[in-house]
Amino acid sequence: MASTGSSATTESVLDHHLDAFATQDMEEMLADYTDDSVVITNTAGTFHGLDEIRTLFEGLFAEFEQEDVDFQLDRKVVEDDIAYIVWHAETPDNSYEFATDTFHVHDGVISTQTLGAVVNPKN
Repeated sequence: MASTGSSATTESVLDHHLDAFATQDMEEMLADYTDDSVVITNTAGTFHGLDEIRTLFEGLFAEFEQEDVDFQLDRKVVEDDIAYIVWHAETPDNSYEFATDTFHVHDGVISTQTLGAVVNPKN
């Protein structure tokens, strides 16, 4: 279940987000956002609100649900209302040589997220 409301800590929201991504649970993933949330990426553009954020994660889930995906979380830092992760991954389609997400958590939800990645296509 999502950690929502003002009592949710930044770390609990981040952990819920990572768990929802690992299990590819779209409803739990979206529980971490609101219609006012924004996700900014260096490769796919900017996504506003739940409908657009769903579209982003539908694409990511499709790629990361394939067999032979290796996702490694390299670093996780939480300071007050900011969470920061560094990761790398291999999918059948792409090599994510370096990736980083920064999350601003406000009132128990992700208000703003940035995703930057160096992605090398394999095809």
